[in-house]
Amino acid sequence: MKKYVTEFIGTFFLVLTIGCAVIGGAAPAPLAIGAALMVMVYAGGHISGAHYNPAVTLAVYLRGRCPLADVVPYWAAQILGATAAGIIVTHHLYHDGTTMAIASVPAALLAEFLFTFALCYVVLNVATAKANAGNSFYGLAIGFTVLTGAFSVGGISGGAFNPAVAVGATIMGLFAASNLWIYLVANFTAAAAAAFTFKFLNPEDK
Repeated sequence: MKKYVTEFIGTFFLVLTIGCAVIGGAAPAPLAIGAALMVMVYAGGHISGAHYNPAVTLAVYLRGRCPLADVVPYWAAQILGATAAGIIVTHHLYHDGTTMAIASVPAALLAEFLFTFALCYVVLNVATAKANAGNSFYGLAIGFTVLTGAFSVGGISGGAFNPAVAVGATIMGLFAASNLWIYLVANFTAAAAAAFTFKFLNPEDK
């Protein structure tokens, strides 16, 4: 249960920061978002692995470092955390945000795939690889990957790289509900690709 509560809390504060920074007009929002993820990874990494992202959970499971029994509970905790944050932002802190228009679905799919792959690839290498066991930089690396992606392709796809974030952003009115499938398809596909890439490059790391 502690793992699931940790996943709820971390995802909650990640999505809360996204909503407040984007709707509140913070500049630049990617810095706040990357920093929020970084500190929550450091806070919860020793308890749950600090996924805060259903795609990361899938990647870690396929890599062999997350039991199958934890996958759905992790996803549930992450989605609940994102939902709670979305409700608080829109009903208690700000009004709904401006819905992003996706100019090109193929471009959005590619942007989400590439940077979700980058995120999952970084997580697997800095937080699960035996060669990096006990390092102190994993949170910074993970947070900066999201920051990099948000700056790079935020204008193309919204820069979710995370199905839970996509759900929270949809609740807050930042994403159109009709576009939610883009994030689910791109993020989960990228997670699987990252897991298989890690296993190919690190066959001895079981």
